[in-house]
Amino acid sequence: MDPTTADFVSAPGSLAFAAIAYAILVGVAIATAVHAVFNARSAQGATAWAISLVALPLVALPLYMVFGRNRFSGYVDARRYSDTEHSWIAEKARNVCDGYRSDLPDYGGRLSFLERLAHLPFTYGNRIELFNNGEAAFNSMFDAIGRAEKYVLVQFFIVRADDLGHRLQQLLIDKAKNGVEVYFLYDQLGGRTLSKAFIRNYRDAGVNISAFRSSKIFANPFQVNFRNHRKVLVVDGDFAYVGGLNVGDEYLGKSARFGSWRDTHAAVEGPSADALQLIFAEDWHWATGETIEGLEWETRIADGGNADVLVLPSGPADDYETCNLMFVHAIHSAQNRFWIASPYFVPNAEIIAALQVAGLRGVDVRILLPANPDHRMVYLASFYFMKLTGAKGIRFYRYMEGFMHQKTFLIDDFGVGIGTANLDNRSFRLNFEITLLSVNYELAAEMEAMFEADFASSKQVSHDEVDEKNALFKLGAAGARLLSPIL
Repeated sequence: MDPTTADFVSAPGSLAFAAIAYAILVGVAIATAVHAVFNARSAQGATAWAISLVALPLVALPLYMVFGRNRFSGYVDARRYSDTEHSWIAEKARNVCDGYRSDLPDYGGRLSFLERLAHLPFTYGNRIELFNNGEAAFNSMFDAIGRAEKYVLVQFFIVRADDLGHRLQQLLIDKAKNGVEVYFLYDQLGGRTLSKAFIRNYRDAGVNISAFRSSKIFANPFQVNFRNHRKVLVVDGDFAYVGGLNVGDEYLGKSARFGSWRDTHAAVEGPSADALQLIFAEDWHWATGETIEGLEWETRIADGGNADVLVLPSGPADDYETCNLMFVHAIHSAQNRFWIASPYFVPNAEIIAALQVAGLRGVDVRILLPANPDHRMVYLASFYFMKLTGAKGIRFYRYMEGFMHQKTFLIDDFGVGIGTANLDNRSFRLNFEITLLSVNYELAAEMEAMFEADFASSKQVSHDEVDEKNALFKLGAAGARLLSPIL
């Protein structure tokens, strides 16, 4: 039998097999569409996934496996569950924080709401120092690491093997060789450019280093759309840092593309440092399965510390959409002013409504965004959401001097937020984030001065700025908006 005849005879069998395989695929896609209807994060998302899965199962099914998940599985939060092998760490941290619980007025339940959300209390006796650029912040962090006597806990989202990355590496290696325990955690995606040799240098020197992998091959292989976006440094349990900076030369203003880099980082001393230490310990346990021994939990009030502080971690493993609720609550809490800086503006319906209500209530709402973007699609989407959000009392500013990457907000004359969370869907629902919330007039005044300087370096723009653009730009903004749930 010649090849042509053989192919003809076998064709019906092949077609039958293909038809059966496609029927199974369609069945799985329909079942997945039902899952999306019941589990998607929004009605719009449920509708989009259901239609896509039924109409284009071959394309939509693998995409849903990666991007359609609404909860992060497997992450253990020791503050909430007592049956974990490292729950004793949470107990120690909670005892410390409870021993320094603030006696602030509750302002009609506004503060107790945040405490329940964080599973941690506001504590008194904290000292906060703000840094508005990478050079000053890393100088302070490196100095603190240099003074470490027992251990250093380091966590960043992005780590590069550039000049700053090598400086940090040499410092941590020196500390490890001198008997200081060093634990270094970075996000799997954020550290994807690191070579095996670069990481091996850490390990050979005795540094405990690990990537935070959102997916694990056998337990949750498709859980790859989640990121650990936290940036935390803890030294000997006494000093801590948190904010927007990662490890890369661009964060020192050395990027040829962006030039100047505007960011905000905070040094923390006092009981809130223990809370930051607890969050690191939980993340380390997830990443490695190990419990860190020998952490110091005997805290003290910081010299000159007068700030009441709450450390609020958030992430896709939470029972609630913690980050989203925090922002909504902060906006609604403002009586006179709500100023916020974020490099990305891709809010959901709840945030948009809260901003509009605040503006119509007469609150001075100002939103500071970069003029020079680092993520084009997110930048395009922001134009659509600016127009959608625009209302009386809401003013938008574009920062003109380099790139603006800080994640801060100011409520009236006393409320301050500093952390890692952006005003976008990834921070609301997909990323592990951390925010330092403080009630302190002096710190708020310092934050106000920083905002005023930033506004002076910015251009006020209309909420319907997109209308001034050409048709192609408008189309791009509308298309980027459709992708906003996964940007």
